[in-house]
Amino acid sequence: MNDQVKILTEEQMLQEPEDNYMNEAQLAFFRQRLIELHDTTRDRIQAAKDQMVSPMDSSDPSDRASSEEQSALALRIVEREQKLLPKIQISLERIRLGTYGYCLETDEPIGIPRLLIRPTAEYCADVKSLMEMKEIQYKD
Repeated sequence: MNDQVKILTEEQMLQEPEDNYMNEAQLAFFRQRLIELHDTTRDRIQAAKDQMVSPMDSSDPSDRASSEEQSALALRIVEREQKLLPKIQISLERIRLGTYGYCLETDEPIGIPRLLIRPTAEYCADVKSLMEMKEIQYKD
């Protein structure tokens, strides 16, 4: 990818004509967004881990309980954020391979609005909705 590509804004991305879908400028935008997401996710994981490593030192039972609750919350944050990192890496690889922005099941465009909200999306909204409906049916 050319390093001289101008990075578009979200507004410019939404105004791009459909026949420009996943052009070089759009791919550069999402590549930058994914790298930033990766960095901020790693920072949040580290902050949560730091919080767990240095719990509050108190003899008061309610303070200890509060500290333990905060540690449990930090652990859940770490677990959730750690699941995001591989998705970001897969999305970056899909950019490299030229398949980013297209549904893994239908090869249809996922769409700029959906990717702006969830840059790691692998499925178009219709396929994802069907998958979630099937998931709900199997849980019952």
